[in-house]
This record gives sequence, C-alpha cells and structure tokens, in this order.
Amino acid sequence: MKDVFIAGVGQTPVTRNGAAPGRELAAKAIGDALHAAGIEGEAVDSLFVGNMTGAVLDQQQQMGSLIADYAGLSGIEAVNVEAACASGAAAARLAYLTLAGGMQEVAVVCGIERMTHRDRDAVTDALAMAADRELESSRGESFLSLNARLMQLYFDTYDKSGEEFAPFAINAHANAMHNPNAVFHKQIDLDDYLESRMIIEPVRLYDVSPTCNGAAAVVLATADAANRMLQNRPRIRIAASSAATAPVALDRRDDLLTLEAVRKSTLTALDRAGFSHDSIDLFELHDAYTIMSALCLESAGFTPPGTATEFARDGRIARDGDLPISMMGGLKARGHPVGATGVYQLAEGYLQLAQQAGANQIDNATTALLQNIGGTGSTVVNHILTREA
Repeated sequence: MKDVFIAGVGQTPVTRNGAAPGRELAAKAIGDALHAAGIEGEAVDSLFVGNMTGAVLDQQQQMGSLIADYAGLSGIEAVNVEAACASGAAAARLAYLTLAGGMQEVAVVCGIERMTHRDRDAVTDALAMAADRELESSRGESFLSLNARLMQLYFDTYDKSGEEFAPFAINAHANAMHNPNAVFHKQIDLDDYLESRMIIEPVRLYDVSPTCNGAAAVVLATADAANRMLQNRPRIRIAASSAATAPVALDRRDDLLTLEAVRKSTLTALDRAGFSHDSIDLFELHDAYTIMSALCLESAGFTPPGTATEFARDGRIARDGDLPISMMGGLKARGHPVGATGVYQLAEGYLQLAQQAGANQIDNATTALLQNIGGTGSTVVNHILTREA
C-alpha cells in the first residue's frame, strides 16, 4: 500500500441560502483545493463526489460527470458515491484506496449538498430515505424521531436529563464563532439551550444540526505526487481509513446505546494507524444530534458507557481539553450539508494539523480522528490524519 497525503483543501461557506446551484458550489470548492495544492486540472486522475439527496431534491444524477465538467476536469474518471450522511467520507475512502493501491497518483474528493431550496417536508422525506423504508420511514419515523428515541432511552438507562447535553451544543457554537465557513456565528449558554423550543420530546432545537448547503473538496496524492506538490508545506498523511456497518433499522440492533459500527470502525482505524486512543489529539465526530455526540464518544471507546455527558460538562471536549471535538463548529454549528460533511471534516482536520486553524488551533496537534456517519450509526467511515515532520 502506498502512502496517501492531503495536498490541498477548499471549502465554500455553509449557508441556508439555496440560490447557488450545486455544480457551482462544487466547482468553487474544487478550484480552491487545486489552487491550494498548486496544480491544474490536468494533473488530476479522478474525481470522487459525495452526495446524498441530489437525485431527489434536484432530480440530478451523474453528479460525478456533471461536476467534473463544471470544475474543468471533463474527461477524467468521475463517480458519485452515496452512503447517506456518510457519503463524503465514503467518497474519500474510495479515493484513498485507489491511490493507496497504486492505480492512480492524484484524486480529488468533493462533497456537495444543496437542501434549503426545497420545503421542509421534501427535505425530511429525502433524508428519511436513509432509514429502513419498511420498518421505519413507511411507519412515520424520521431521523428526528429516531434520535429522540435514542435520547430518551439514554435518559432512562443512565438517569440523565436534557440539560446534561447542553455542553455539546455550547461547545460547538463557541467554536463556530471563529470559523468563517460556519453557518451559525451565535454563541449560546445553558439558558439559551433550555429555553429553545422542544422539537420532539426530548430533542430541543439546540440538540439538532441545521438543514443547509455547502461544498468542500480535498486533493489526495501519493507520496511521489505529494513530493512534487508540497515542497516546504505541511505533510498531512492519511494514516488509516476504515468503514463498518450496522443494521439500518434500530429494531434490528441488539443494543441501541452501543453504535457497533462506530466501535468496530474506530478500533480498526486505530489498529491500522498503529495508534492508541491516547494518540488522538482531536476527534471530529458526527454531532448531527447531541445524543450522537455522546454515543460516538462512548462507542468509540473514549469514555465509558453513560459518562459522555460528564466528559463534556467537565470541559474535556473543549479546545484545551483531553479530546477536543467539533473544533470548527461541527455539524451542529458549522452546519451539516449531509453529503459534504465528511469532506468538510477532512478539510478541517487538515487545517488543524497544518497549524492553519486560526483562533481554533489546538496546540501541537499531530493526529486527528474524523468520523462520518450515515443514518443512526448504520454506516460509519473513519479517517485518521497525522502530521509528518
């Protein structure tokens, strides 16, 4: 297997304004990533696009070829990858495997999603397609109701209350304040959290990531190609990539409060990278809901079951804590343009390890675990990044 490096990243601001066509957002992110890598389109061998709802909300398929055309990459190999909200990281994993296997030298990964141009019901229905149609969505379940079910079970099992989840939202919003690409630049406190409206018991407004739009891109390169591009720039290597699945329907799982695909894929990634849990300097988890923040921390093995809320309460998820999370706002406050989220995580992880994260910079960060999830933990894709001297 060949080493694979991130040679450049690009992001568009996450917005709730759906006026810009998705192809234009994607082309802008790709152009910025190519510029950051110091290359032109002619140097790119392939394009892997992560997108979830384009076929439904935009009636557009063949996103790979479409975006290759508008990004000035026409003629190259290009495909779209769909894995629900994990589409972006799944696209990155396929690009990584292509380069690590020696098939190509340079690949671009782009995540793109446009959602706010359609009404709430249409978006809810599109997202519900990632649930089990027969057992969940056809019976009126949505991801709101499914996550509410998990949150209530967590309350009942571990004797928790809603306010104990507030630190996850407060931390994300505080970090988004310094991210120019975040959709929310609004700091919140415990009172704001508790006074926010109840969407579906026990999930409050500040427990949920927003519907939004955005595109992010990364240029991946083998060591030989990266040596030509990077020169004196930081060398950020993908130390490991992993993926795992669990039953899509909650009722088909043995233990609802253990995300088995998170557990398995995290252990696999750490083993492949040769790292321990203590090696990780930051964890960009999939905080689409605050309950998912807690379950990810626990299932990944960073905190014992039932203790993630205390871990957050004690400031251990903050920039100067034991395991910083949501450092650029996460899904909660940077925003969650679903198919693009995993690529935003890669771009943000790169900036942290390259010491380019501005006011959100973690001192001396050298390793990052990035975890992108589809559904309520049914598809999980991890990447571990490390900075080489």
